[in-house]
Amino acid sequence: MKSKPKGLYLAKIVSKYKDREYFTYLLRRSYREDGKVKQQTIANLTELPEVTRELVKESLQGRVFLPSEEAIEITRSRAHGNVAVISKVMEDLGISELLSSRRSRESDLIEAMIVARIINPQTKLSTIRWWDNTTIPEEFSVEDADEDELYAALDWLLQRQETIERKLAQRHLSEGGLVLYDVSSSYYEGSHCELASYGYNRDRKKGKKQIVYGLMTDSKGIPISIQVYPGCTSDTKTIGEQVEKVKEEFKVERFVVVEDRGMLTQGQIDGLKALGGVDWISAFRGPTIKSLYENGELQLSLFDERDLLEIDSPDYPGERLIVCRNPLLAEERRRTREDLLRASEEKLNKLMRRVASGRLREAGKIGQALGRIENRYKMAKHFIFTIEDGKFDYRRNEESIAFEASLDGFYIIRTSVEKEKLTAEEVVYSYKSLSRVERAFRTLKGVDLKIRPIHHWLEKRVRAHIFLCMLAYYVEWHLRESWKSMIFTDEYAHREHVLQATRSESALEKTRKKKLSDGTPVHSFQTLLSEMGTIVCNDARVPAVPEIPSFTIITTPNEVQRKALELVGLKQFSKRRQK
Repeated sequence: MKSKPKGLYLAKIVSKYKDREYFTYLLRRSYREDGKVKQQTIANLTELPEVTRELVKESLQGRVFLPSEEAIEITRSRAHGNVAVISKVMEDLGISELLSSRRSRESDLIEAMIVARIINPQTKLSTIRWWDNTTIPEEFSVEDADEDELYAALDWLLQRQETIERKLAQRHLSEGGLVLYDVSSSYYEGSHCELASYGYNRDRKKGKKQIVYGLMTDSKGIPISIQVYPGCTSDTKTIGEQVEKVKEEFKVERFVVVEDRGMLTQGQIDGLKALGGVDWISAFRGPTIKSLYENGELQLSLFDERDLLEIDSPDYPGERLIVCRNPLLAEERRRTREDLLRASEEKLNKLMRRVASGRLREAGKIGQALGRIENRYKMAKHFIFTIEDGKFDYRRNEESIAFEASLDGFYIIRTSVEKEKLTAEEVVYSYKSLSRVERAFRTLKGVDLKIRPIHHWLEKRVRAHIFLCMLAYYVEWHLRESWKSMIFTDEYAHREHVLQATRSESALEKTRKKKLSDGTPVHSFQTLLSEMGTIVCNDARVPAVPEIPSFTIITTPNEVQRKALELVGLKQFSKRRQK
């Protein structure tokens, strides 16, 4: 700041006349002459506007005023609001303590990568280049990090995976509670990783190898553990290891494991029984339901006035079989089957025209062409075909179609949990909780965290990458919960044991109006996170006064941003963390 002019000041003179006060403002100079202090009036400023007089007064005191376009120069801007809210959630969750009892360079890098994975998931090299445009480096003191350090931090994280998962289990699992488990896969780019192999490709990426991973969560869908397997691993072969992990590593003696239909074989059930303290909830596939119906154990007439019934079967001793009928699901399957039948008939009619025109004559080649149609729509069971040299005909198998239609909307939950512990309705609802694991997979594999495609060459890096994505989802899950009143999440979903869950009125209102009750827009999680990213941290300076040090200005939050900050408990922006 420049020194103030010597001896100059603005004097305020008060005078009274007939009970009224009058003010005079004089610009004066104070000086010494012959050892005495004297005053010189330079100008009368009384007629100036008050705001102008204040500028003169503050200028005389040493303050510098510049034209607005010259006053401040922004030298650098970095996205900050999105980093700040995620950092606050991580602080509240104790992520630093979860990673390690002592803060270290590796833990700082992992925390930084978690934030980066939630905001803008990219390769490690791209992440290093991108996060310089955010406050992540200064927030976690990793300004000088390079790609090699990120890889080294991933190796450090993998060594601590078992310890971290035990801490998560202590937080979220309890004796006698539900453990949700499901399996998914992601395609792999390259050919160097030993884990990558061909298998059932859920991503529908033809010719791509893949990695399989099993995710374990609590009853709310909060991730606890993730295990990576070779791409050719069958879902059913992962269950025993996961159950053993809960008992041996997490020290939970009694729990109920909930798994998707068809994952439990009889051999695995025998193994669970031998362990003791482990119950299960799963579901039958279509062929098993058909078998129960044909054996007379499933009587459809009992569902004329009910949608749920518990039955027994000698083929499944010690298990409760809970049969449910969802009329909405039945109608959806009827519609889907009819669409597939019509699509199949269009292709079959084209095949008939080819045969009739003589372009296709040999029965063997006709059969090959028919096989391609069958493989596409999987509807061959509902048709009767006639194939001869130079002849092809078909008709619908109405009996087969009617039989399948009679079972539309039916599904059967199987469980070993006793009636005293869970009612039939609670068992069905518990099985439906698997949708929370499916939501986790959608977040991990979709636009949010982008676990795929996987580029790492080394097996340990693939495992560490997927574990890092799980930790990022752990943080994102809690941030979504904090923001659920502002985003399209249905925070008051109606609990329904057989039918699909019905959306609450508040959720329907959000979808209809795209606005909240206060008039602000409803966001998706990603758009709200992007909105927070417009709160930036600006490095600024005053060019006209170089002796003034550079300083920081943070964008003033708008109404939506203020609300989002309040929901995570962030009332003001904190400074950079100290070592």
